[in-house]
Amino acid sequence: MPEEAESLATVVVAVVTNLGIAAAKAVGGVVSGSSAMLSEAAHSVADTVTEVMLLVSLKRSARPPDQAHPLGYGPERYIWALPASVATFVGGAVFAVYDGIHTLVHGEEPGDPVVSYVILAVAFLLEGYSLLVAWRQMKGEAARPAAPLGRYVKHTPDTAVKAVLPENVAALIGLVLAAGGLLGAQLTGSGVYDGVASLLIGLLLVWVAWELGRSNARYLIGRPLPAATRAQVREELLTVPHIEAVLELTTLVQGPAEVLIAAKIDFLDLASARQVEAACEDAEDQLRERFPAIRRVYLDPTPTPAAPPAPPAAAPPPPGRGD
Repeated sequence: MPEEAESLATVVVAVVTNLGIAAAKAVGGVVSGSSAMLSEAAHSVADTVTEVMLLVSLKRSARPPDQAHPLGYGPERYIWALPASVATFVGGAVFAVYDGIHTLVHGEEPGDPVVSYVILAVAFLLEGYSLLVAWRQMKGEAARPAAPLGRYVKHTPDTAVKAVLPENVAALIGLVLAAGGLLGAQLTGSGVYDGVASLLIGLLLVWVAWELGRSNARYLIGRPLPAATRAQVREELLTVPHIEAVLELTTLVQGPAEVLIAAKIDFLDLASARQVEAACEDAEDQLRERFPAIRRVYLDPTPTPAAPPAPPAAAPPPPGRGD
């Protein structure tokens, strides 16, 4: 399955899962009177909004290049991911923190927690399945370049899976916190545990929103390939006949499968114009074969700058009077 289709399937699974979980958590929160459960419902709603925006970004960024956008629409996925992080912050974190503070200050009337426990258990299974889908995709993608999974997750430009993965991890942690708050309130009769759990869920969502926003901002500004991959690109260029040196190499990630390469190349002085043209074509073919994400290659024939002339030797000091 192509990476775009895998990302789409991963996000769709997350959206459907979170819609059902959000409704169930809201019912459990009303029945039990738990602020942590209501915070978890807000958490799921925020995740759903985030994932809907990611679905929009996947569709819009997949449009082919046109005259108005000759380099394509790949970076648009990062634009849509920024309001997604804001939705997570405003829709989930702010509500959870407010509800937690309100519970700590004013207290709450605990209701029957049994329904909430059942909902939390079912939600844990569903979130676990969604996490498994995202994890399998990440593992499969990391295996293609033979990269360690942790390093691949850190550097992958696929914002869809990169967002779903931490959101699902945060969701599982949030469910554990909500269950702990319910249990503490049930055993002690105090709503303090529930309020603290709600606050912790809010802080967890602040972290998710920050990480999502920061990651996408980097690609909006313009992010190169990792240093190790840039070294491999340079190495591949030097294997092309008639290329003598790579004077300058610029790489730009425009999407998960859209990388632009621009380089200043010093060709052999005796190479003819026809050989230089053939070398440019060979270089593009080799790079695309080794790195399928590379879509555009621009090579600029540039002579190596001449070394500056050596400074003149210092004149010997004049002989002294006593010499």
